Amino acid sequence: MNPTANLQQRLGNQRDWIWRGWRIRYTYIRAVQTSQKPPIIFLHGFAGSIANWRHNLEVFSASHTVYALDILCFGASEKATANYSVDLWVNQVHDFWETFVGQPVILVGHSIGSLISLTAAATYPEMVKGLAMTNLADPSLEKEQTPAFLYPAVGFVKNIVASIALPLLIKPFFYFIRKSGFIRYGLNQAYVNPKTVTDELVEIYATPPQDRGSPGALLALVRSSVSPNYSPNIKEILPTLSIPMLLIWGKQDRFFPVKSAEGFAKCNNKLQVIYLEGVGHCPHDECPERVNKEILGWIDKYLD
Repeated sequence: MNPTANLQQRLGNQRDWIWRGWRIRYTYIRAVQTSQKPPIIFLHGFAGSIANWRHNLEVFSASHTVYALDILCFGASEKATANYSVDLWVNQVHDFWETFVGQPVILVGHSIGSLISLTAAATYPEMVKGLAMTNLADPSLEKEQTPAFLYPAVGFVKNIVASIALPLLIKPFFYFIRKSGFIRYGLNQAYVNPKTVTDELVEIYATPPQDRGSPGALLALVRSSVSPNYSPNIKEILPTLSIPMLLIWGKQDRFFPVKSAEGFAKCNNKLQVIYLEGVGHCPHDECPERVNKEILGWIDKYLD
């Protein structure tokens, strides 16, 4: 069996779903064992896709029915020119849950997928029974590290870039960033062990940018990201939640430092944090056996 066919098999039953007129890719695998364990929805990180869960879905499906979906703009979902925000993606996940699941679930997220999961739990508490997150993305981190007197200047520069410079540069810039060499370089920043940056992984990230509409979608995403309404504040959400929560953090994350996890842990004593030494931004992919074991053990302890 060729590698691509093997990958598709590991990703389960892929389907398309039309949401608000946009095409969304999702997949599911029914639980191998008949049980009353809660279903699980997996949400990938920025620029990721359901394929990022290729080392996780089959393992969890031994005891849980699992779902994963490509959030709008990423993976095989439509590259839409939309007003992007975490709330938009939260509504996508909620509508998916309402359409296909309909009972409380465990959300497992990575990076921005963790942020979407966290926000979904606060917005739709009836949907979420528990949260397992890896390397939770924090868009507010830049603001926390910027002196208050510089906020107006930083915002002005961002808006100029998003509104004037980027539209002029988007085509040549996009042509450059979707090349496999650039993608491999970026992945080597996200992963500590270079052996985990395989040709398969590079292809997973290199394929979606070839889709029709990708440059326009990227431009819309960048413009949306400079809006103050793009993302909620994590440290304001965490104290409001009372469900079991697990946060797994690769200590060598070059994108979001480990001190972020330490700060989150202080916001809610129900948040259990596990630190993984020698692991970068993508623990679920860089050391899947360990992450799978930790999450399944946490589920058995707190959610069964």
